[in-house]
Amino acid sequence: MAVPRFLHRTKNTQPRPVKAGFNTFDGVFLPTLLTILGAVMYLRTGWVVGNAGLLGGLLIITFANVITFCTGLSISSIATNIRVGAGGSFSIISQSLGLEVGGSVNLPFYLAQAISVAFYIFAFAEGWQTIFPTHPIILILLGAYAVCFFIAFASVGLAAKIRYPILLIVSFSLIAAFLGATGYFRSEPLNTPHLWGDFGTATFWQVFAVFFPAVTGVLAGVNLSGTLKSPRRSIPKGTIGAIVVSYVIYMILAYWTSLVATPQELVSNFTIMVDKAAYGWAIQAGILAATFSAALNSLVGAPRILQAMAAHDVVPQGALFARETKGGEPRNALYLTGAIGIATIVFGLSGGGLNSIAPLMTMFFLITYAVLNAVVVLEQSLKLTSFRPHFRIHRIIPIIGLLGSIVAMLLINPIFFMVALVVIVALYEFLSLRHLTAPWSDVRSGMFITMAEWAARRVLSLPSGQDRAWKPALLVPVQSITALRYSYRFLEAITIPNGTLHILGCYEEGQRAQMEALLPFQQAFASDGVFARVALVEARRFRYTLQTAMEVFASAFFRPNILFFPVQSDTPQEKLQFILDHAAENEMGAILYFDNPDTALGREQVINVWIREQSPQWEVGLRLSNLDLALLLAYQLARNWHGEINLLTIVKREEDIAAGEEFMRQLIDFGRMPRTTTYIVKCGKLQEFLPDAPQADLNIFGLLADVNLPTMSQLCETTDSSCIFVRDSGYESAMV
Repeated sequence: MAVPRFLHRTKNTQPRPVKAGFNTFDGVFLPTLLTILGAVMYLRTGWVVGNAGLLGGLLIITFANVITFCTGLSISSIATNIRVGAGGSFSIISQSLGLEVGGSVNLPFYLAQAISVAFYIFAFAEGWQTIFPTHPIILILLGAYAVCFFIAFASVGLAAKIRYPILLIVSFSLIAAFLGATGYFRSEPLNTPHLWGDFGTATFWQVFAVFFPAVTGVLAGVNLSGTLKSPRRSIPKGTIGAIVVSYVIYMILAYWTSLVATPQELVSNFTIMVDKAAYGWAIQAGILAATFSAALNSLVGAPRILQAMAAHDVVPQGALFARETKGGEPRNALYLTGAIGIATIVFGLSGGGLNSIAPLMTMFFLITYAVLNAVVVLEQSLKLTSFRPHFRIHRIIPIIGLLGSIVAMLLINPIFFMVALVVIVALYEFLSLRHLTAPWSDVRSGMFITMAEWAARRVLSLPSGQDRAWKPALLVPVQSITALRYSYRFLEAITIPNGTLHILGCYEEGQRAQMEALLPFQQAFASDGVFARVALVEARRFRYTLQTAMEVFASAFFRPNILFFPVQSDTPQEKLQFILDHAAENEMGAILYFDNPDTALGREQVINVWIREQSPQWEVGLRLSNLDLALLLAYQLARNWHGEINLLTIVKREEDIAAGEEFMRQLIDFGRMPRTTTYIVKCGKLQEFLPDAPQADLNIFGLLADVNLPTMSQLCETTDSSCIFVRDSGYESAMV
C-alpha cells in the first residue's frame, strides 16, 4: 500500500532569505522617498506649473500620484499575502502568476533599472557642470559612477548609511527653497498664483508625460525585499509612507513655484528653484544628491532582481549570477549590472540618443506596475482561500492602478508601449518553452479551473501544484437524507464561499426512489452560495462502493480533495479504517465528524485546533506535517462563523515552551490567520490539560494513520463538544 504523503516530513524548498537587518525606514521608506524626490522635482516642477497653472499643476501631480498610490496599495496587499522573497516585484509576480510571467516582466524591468543608472549619472554630471563648468564631462561621469559602484560593491549596508546625508542635503535644499518665499530673503512681493495655464509649450497630457517619470520610484524599496527584516510589514508601511510624504512635498513645491515666479519665468527657466531659493547653492547640492541617490538605489536594487531571477533559472548562466558572498552581496549580478551601466555611458558619450530611448525605459517600469495591479485584481476575482492578506483593499483600487498605468503608457508614447508589450510577450513565450519549476504554486491553476472545460488541458500542463488554488471540495457519502440534513450547516460553513460538495447518495437495492429526495439539496446549497452535485449509486456493500467512487473521482478534473465522514456510535472501526486507507491511497484528505448530541455546534464561535508537539525541530515550512488541512478548515470556519481560533499544543519539557510559542506565532503570521487567533503552549499531558482547555464549539484534532475510535470518543466526551479529526492529503498548504 502506498504511503500517504502527509506521513512524509516535508521540506521547505524555497531559498532561505538572506539574514539582514533593515527595517521599514532605512530599508523601504528612505530609498523609495529619495528616488521619487529626484531631478524632476528640482528641474521640472516649475515648468509643469508654468504651463498648466497652479490648479492644473496640482491636478497633474495628483493624477500621477493616484496611479502610484493605487499601485503602492496593491503592492502592500499582495506583500502581506505571501512570503516576499528576494527580487521584490519578481517574487510577488512569480508567486501569483508563475515564473514565466515574473521573468518576462522583470527581465526588461531589470535592464531598465541597469540602464537608468547611466541616465541618473548623466543628470548628476549636468548638475555638476552648472557649478564647475570647466570640468570634463567624461571625468565627472566616470568618477561619479566609480563612487556609486564602490558603495554598491562594498555592501548594501553602506548604501543605506549614505542615504542619511543625502536625505539631510535634500531636506535642507527644500527648506532653502521655501525660505525663498519669505520676506527676509525676498525683496519683491509674491506673485498671485495663475490658477489655470495656457499650455503654451505643451498640452495637458504632454506636461503629464514629462512629469510622470518623477513618481516612478515606488519599487525602489520593494526591490530590496531580500534585505529586509520583515518584508511583509516593512513594504506596506515604507512604500505608502514614502508616496504620501513625496506627494505632500510636490504639492507644496508646486504652490511655492506659483508664488515666487511668473508663468513665463517658470516655462523658460528650468533652474528657477536655484534662482528663487534662499540659498541657490543648496538647490544645486540637492540636485546632485538626488541624482546620485537615484543612481545608487538603482545600482543596489537591480542586481538583486537579477540574482532572484537567476536563482530560478530565468536567465542564462543562472548558477553564476545567483551566487552571493557570505554577507549576502550578489557580486556577480552587480558586475553585469555595472557593465551595462558603463556600456550605456559610453553609448551616450558617443552620440547615442539616450533621451530617445528614455520613454522605453519608463514603459518597462509602468508595465511592471500594471502587472502588479493585475495580480491583485486576479487574486481578488478568483476568491481563493489562499488569498487572505493582512492588508485588504477595495477592488476598485488595483483596477484604477491598472488602468492608470495603461493610460499613462499610451499618453507618454504609444509606439514604445507596443514595443515593450511585444518584448514581454516574446519573453513569456521563450520562458514557457523552458518549463521552469518553482518551489511555490501560483493562482494560474485556480484561474483556469474557473474557466470552461476547454481550459482543462492547459491547467493540467502547468508545472506548478494546486496549493495556491486550493479550496475545499468534499466527498460526502450519505446513506440517509436525515444524515445530510443534520450535517448541512457544518458542510456549508466549511465550503462557503468557493468550495464544492460531491454528495454520494448510497442506497440499497430497490431504495432509489427514497434517495432521490437528495437531489433538491443541489439547489438548496446553491441558494446558499455552495456549488454541490448529488450522485446516486446502489451500494450492496457500502465500503466497497465508496472505494470505487474514490478511485473514479481520483481521475476526474474537478475532483474532491477531502472525504467527509460522520462517525456514529455503531460505526465499526475496521470498516472506518478500510475507508480511510483507501482515501489516502487516492490522495484525499479526511474529516471524521463526531457530533455531540447535547451541544451540537454550540454558538458556532470558538474553534480549538490541537497541534502535536514539533520537538526537536520547530520549523514552519511551506508544508506542515498533517496540520495544513486543520488550519485551513479552522480559517474557513472562523471566517464564516465570524468566530475565533485557539491554537493549542502540549510539550513534554518546560524548556520547549519558548520554542513552541515562537512556532505558534509563526503559524499565525505566515498562515495569515485571523487577528483574533490566540495560542496556548503548556507542559504536561494532553489528558490532564483537556478539562482546563478553553471551552470551544468545535475541537479539531489530527487523525493518525491507525484509527482508534475509543480514544476519539473519549476526547469528545472530555472536551464536551463536537470534534473533527483531520488528515491531510499532502496537496494543501496553509503557508502559501
